[in-house]
Amino acid sequence: MDRSSSRDTVVAAEPTTEELATATPEAEAWAAAAHEARRRLEALDAATVAISQELSLERVLQIIVDSVRPLVGARYAALGIPDDRGSTERFITSGISDETRRAIGQPPRGYGLLGVMIREDRPMRVTDIAADPRAVGFPPHHPPMTTFLGVPVRVEGRVIGNLYLTEKAGGQPFTEDDEHLVESFARHAGLAIHNARMHEELRQLAVLQERERIAQDLHDGSIQSLYAVSLTLEDTEELMHIDPDMASQRIDHAIETIHGTIQEIRDFIMGLDPDARTAVDLLAGLTALTDEFERSTLIDVELASDPDVPLDPDETLQLIQLTREAMSNVARHAGATKVRVNVEDRRDVLRLSIIDDGRGFDTSEGQRPGHHGLTNMHARAEALGGSLLIESSQDGTGVVFEMPRGDRGRGKESST
Repeated sequence: MDRSSSRDTVVAAEPTTEELATATPEAEAWAAAAHEARRRLEALDAATVAISQELSLERVLQIIVDSVRPLVGARYAALGIPDDRGSTERFITSGISDETRRAIGQPPRGYGLLGVMIREDRPMRVTDIAADPRAVGFPPHHPPMTTFLGVPVRVEGRVIGNLYLTEKAGGQPFTEDDEHLVESFARHAGLAIHNARMHEELRQLAVLQERERIAQDLHDGSIQSLYAVSLTLEDTEELMHIDPDMASQRIDHAIETIHGTIQEIRDFIMGLDPDARTAVDLLAGLTALTDEFERSTLIDVELASDPDVPLDPDETLQLIQLTREAMSNVARHAGATKVRVNVEDRRDVLRLSIIDDGRGFDTSEGQRPGHHGLTNMHARAEALGGSLLIESSQDGTGVVFEMPRGDRGRGKESST
């Protein structure tokens, strides 16, 4: 018996005309649904990219409401930011003209459905706003709205805002798929808002730090120069009767110093470095400073420094300003007759010392209100990664700054 003859041959039946007629609409519906899902995912991706590329908080908030509206075909969208009391602190809209917003007047404060969203912290879909018992109606000039979708915006589990969408295209109610899509977008929106706020706080901190730096530089530079001028002019009237030529020289020098100070202040306003013109290197800057100090105070200054100390411009400026502050304290408080300024570039550390022979002071006492000299010097030392030691006695005061040199040390012992 032929074994092959025992095998049954199965032939698939061709679909009938009725089956083809039924399958075609189902396939078309499936294809349309797939196309719509793909469109929504692409729109979500584009929207999240748009908000992630912006760091300005105001721009981020506006981009969020402008981007979420077309995701679900809503005519209007808004983002409400609640305050600590449960009312709406900020309200950003999309789809409503500026003219209509002005006609409406004050933004909503968190009543009706918006208030429910704030209190209950969960998504909400409403088919007919007017028929919902929780609604409180609209103010005059407000555009008519029927359908509603609300979704919280969270960061790390905390609600920082709520997205509101109304009037879906075609008069259709918002669906569960719409809700899920907006929830996905809201997660990205929350991160974008959080990042923008952090960026804004960092910018504000940078502004405050820049203000402190400018105030410090003005105090250590321009204000000290003006104080030196005042010291020079204190006895000029008496000197006019004793030595008119010397008095005239002092006045001329004071005028020159004031002009230089005015230029420094102008440079600050223009964002320029006031010492960039003269402080080519540390020794040149200290030489200019000590020469000016001697002319203004008649106190002898002895300057000694290793040549070619390797420093970047900011380090050079900070050290000159620190020296200026220390010498200004000598002129105002020490009653000294001599100051020694010494720079030693050792193998592992840079050492700057300013030592006077004045009457000294009690270093354990706190700084007097309105006087920032010691605070500024310590701040500059810390900014340079160094340390500042101040020792004082009846025989004088020594200010010693040391900064680790690291890889930029010149590998030699100081010869000074």
